[in-house]
Amino acid sequence: MLMNVKNEIISVLGGLLKEIAKNHVEFSVEMPKNEGFGDYASNIALVLFKDKGLMVNNKFKTSMDLAKVVSDKLNTSSLIPNLCSRIEVVKPGFINFYLSKSYLFSQLEQILEKKEKSGSKNENLNKKVVVEYSSPNIAKPFTIGHLRSTIIGNAIANLLQANGWKVFRDNHLGDWGTQFGKQIYAIKTWGNEEIIEQSKNPVKELVALYIKFHEDAEKNPELEEKAREWFKKLENGDLEARRLWKKCVGWSLKEFQIIYKKLGVNFTENNGLGYGEAFFEDKMKDVLRELNDKKLLKKSDGAELIFFQNNIFPPLMITKKDGTTLYATRDLATDKFRLEKYGKDVLIINEVGAEQSLYFNQLFEAEKMLGWIKDGQRIHVKHGLYKFKDERMSTRKGNAIWLEDVLQEAVKRAEKFGSEKKEIAEKVGIGALKWNDLKRSSNLDIVFDWDEILNMQGDSGPYIQYAFARIQSVLTKVKNQNAKVKITNLNFKLNDEEISLLRALNKFPEAVEQAGEKFAPSILCNYLFDLTGKFNLFYQKHKIIESEQKNFRLMLTQAVGEIIGNGLALLGISAPENM
Repeated sequence: MLMNVKNEIISVLGGLLKEIAKNHVEFSVEMPKNEGFGDYASNIALVLFKDKGLMVNNKFKTSMDLAKVVSDKLNTSSLIPNLCSRIEVVKPGFINFYLSKSYLFSQLEQILEKKEKSGSKNENLNKKVVVEYSSPNIAKPFTIGHLRSTIIGNAIANLLQANGWKVFRDNHLGDWGTQFGKQIYAIKTWGNEEIIEQSKNPVKELVALYIKFHEDAEKNPELEEKAREWFKKLENGDLEARRLWKKCVGWSLKEFQIIYKKLGVNFTENNGLGYGEAFFEDKMKDVLRELNDKKLLKKSDGAELIFFQNNIFPPLMITKKDGTTLYATRDLATDKFRLEKYGKDVLIINEVGAEQSLYFNQLFEAEKMLGWIKDGQRIHVKHGLYKFKDERMSTRKGNAIWLEDVLQEAVKRAEKFGSEKKEIAEKVGIGALKWNDLKRSSNLDIVFDWDEILNMQGDSGPYIQYAFARIQSVLTKVKNQNAKVKITNLNFKLNDEEISLLRALNKFPEAVEQAGEKFAPSILCNYLFDLTGKFNLFYQKHKIIESEQKNFRLMLTQAVGEIIGNGLALLGISAPENM
């Protein structure tokens, strides 16, 4: 397993703090933008000198004096023989760390010997997390808007697993709620079950009926009441309502599974289906009973709500005046189930749109009031919306872009880009789509533009994939010559590009750890883009197979390929061996 050098330096500095500081001090260890300033730099001396009262001995006249003392202590620590070739002090008091050649070589060998473990930690059963992502609504289209939660959530789950978490992947399908009253009414009034059943895309038939309902409801508001009546029947177990609801679920799941397969996304819970809202139909009564027992429900116009202390949030409605339930009722039942199933300390993450921020604040606060969770145990990872330049996408308005259409267009563009084989075109096209989403901060909105979301040049998925394929081509040539990549004598001078690549390879575990801790796949994307750029420069400037340092450069090339392949896999992006 590759060492996380940054954590090792922080640990050694933390030990030194006990000697020179009265209390714990928050300091940083970062990677300098200019590689000439070393592999890592710490501001520990600057932080200590800023408040001399923190130090046991405050005789230092400048921060440089303090930094030199810290540096001297570091030079007698285990860092020098194990990791660093030297440690230097630069104005105004930064301490720079330069990794040794022998250490970088040892990391290179680790990558080649333990390919499957590069950047990963062993699973820790005490660290359990439920990651809820995708969660599309039954009988509604799987649109471009659902892509973000699906691929961001999947990448976060992969990153947490690589960081040692036991990950439960859940798909909280929207298969319950008032919308089914609307859908059932529409089917009964205007639909033809036989036509829907025989359709290649039954969900599109259902969506057309859903849109018609809303168009007619604008002219005749009484239809909304009809829909509520049908949902009430559904909750009460009406046979006809249940029959049509099951039909809608079956038609939808069939289409969803096709999309998940194309995206390479899967779930672990409930036999891979995920626990949809309907699963908790018979579990809501226990939540309502507990809310009542703890006197957390108050009546208002016939509805039941949770009111928050000091009105920090608006009241959260739990049941409507007709007694029917809402998202909040089902979500409370869902989290109660999770805490009982996976353990009271399990971390629960919802990868859901940023527009739901207020709702999740209300939900998390309600769970604290119930005494279920501690601070930080419930996390809402927010993503921005895909939207048009002048308006928001909406299923009920009929202006949403179907994800299936986007995936087909992605493959077509990949074929034009040069990926002739259908299988490779799918990997390249879908890779482009995923990368262009994952490379940016997830909380930002994305204006839908075909050329942008399917970009295949520059900072793009195909750019990274092509580097991986190029590496496989080099290694295949060696195999065809019956030669092997092997550990070789490493006592020779490295050029700048080789040193830069070795340094970059060393930082893969840090990128994986930071991306997981911050729930930010973009951090790993940035790392892979930087690594790929460094490799391409090395490839352009230096021969590999015909070099005097052939074995070493093949080792370096293979290691870069391993890291790129591992990194893309964590992002949920395929790495084709030829393009």
